[in-house]
Amino acid sequence: MTKAATLLAAEEGANPLIPHTFELVVGIFSFLVVLVVVGKILVPRIQKTLGERTDAIEGGIKRAEEAQAEAQALQQQYRDRLAEARHEAARLREEAREQAAQIKAELREEAQAEARRLVEAAHAQIEADRQAAFAQLRTEIGRLSTDLAGRIVGESLEDEVRQSRIVDRFLDELESTPQAVR
Repeated sequence: MTKAATLLAAEEGANPLIPHTFELVVGIFSFLVVLVVVGKILVPRIQKTLGERTDAIEGGIKRAEEAQAEAQALQQQYRDRLAEARHEAARLREEAREQAAQIKAELREEAQAEARRLVEAAHAQIEADRQAAFAQLRTEIGRLSTDLAGRIVGESLEDEVRQSRIVDRFLDELESTPQAVR
């Protein structure tokens, strides 16, 4: 068949590689129509869509950069606040330590003052008890001395003035004796 097609084409005298004029005109016209349709209708729409996408992408990138900058600003603000809060906490701890030391010192002073007061009160009570015991002992010694003296002398020493003088003289003599005797 190839030989038959070649013979048929050779008989016509036309070159099979060169198209017919009608086909060439229709092909060029169709190409121009497609070129105009693509160039005037499709290319602007494609460029518009590409522009919108570019704007959207650039806007998204810009918004992302703005959001990232805002996030970094918020993060820095958070760090600043955190550092400030830590500083404030350290200051409050220091104040609390100072107040605790001051309260401790005040309590210590109050305790020492109370201890001094108690010691002074105890000394005063002991002195009062000693004085009371001494007075009671003096009275008892005086009574015993007058009874003893009355038995020795053989007369009654019931007179209170005389009894008081004798007791005072006896106690004075007793107190004036050297300490070694006691």
